Amino acid sequence: MKSDLQQYVEARKRRDPEFADGYDAGYEEFKLGLLLRQAREEAGLTQDALAKRAKTPKTTIARIEANAEGAPLTVIDRLARALGKTLKVELVEAT
Repeated sequence: MKSDLQQYVEARKRRDPEFADGYDAGYEEFKLGLLLRQAREEAGLTQDALAKRAKTPKTTIARIEANAEGAPLTVIDRLARALGKTLKVELVEAT
């Protein structure tokens, strides 16, 4: 069963294509930050420890984990490698 929020978002996306595009884009950026945070936590690392490994300021990691909007792929890749991961980017057909 969908929550009231999920129902609202789905209805609004159907009515308003601009809202749908913005919501979907924002969600993808949020999801990327969340994935990085989960990978860091699974590795048992603090933001400080990851910053040292990746030679990246802790503030950059905190910002990306909160909202990855505008984060360069080179930085995302460096963080992924410091976590023992590989960044994979795919272009797929739009639905």
